[in-house]
Amino acid sequence: MNNKNPPKNVKPSHIDNFVFNEIQLILAEKRTTLSSLRTGIAVLALPLSVLSVLIATSRLYNIFSVMSLLVPLLILNAGLVVLGAYLIIHSIIRLRHFDRLITTIKKEHSAIAEFLR
Repeated sequence: MNNKNPPKNVKPSHIDNFVFNEIQLILAEKRTTLSSLRTGIAVLALPLSVLSVLIATSRLYNIFSVMSLLVPLLILNAGLVVLGAYLIIHSIIRLRHFDRLITTIKKEHSAIAEFLR
């Protein structure tokens, strides 16, 4: 996914194919990153829903009597929050990178720019 020009012995029609293939590869990577972002959001939502259920049912149990179950659950939830935040932040950084790559290709190949938004 580097922005090198195609080999010099390639015909102009093959250059267009080369650029289109490069863009398709970048867009495939972008779709993968979007699925990673979706996964991060789901992983982040899981601890929030578990904690909301625990808070809603907190009057039905004594916190000190279930502390041996509550502490590991809270540690697991903290780990899921960290994992979800990492996936989301990493995905956003990669999405911005792919957008910059596409912008660079659009600037270098103005004939192809009309096909990309």
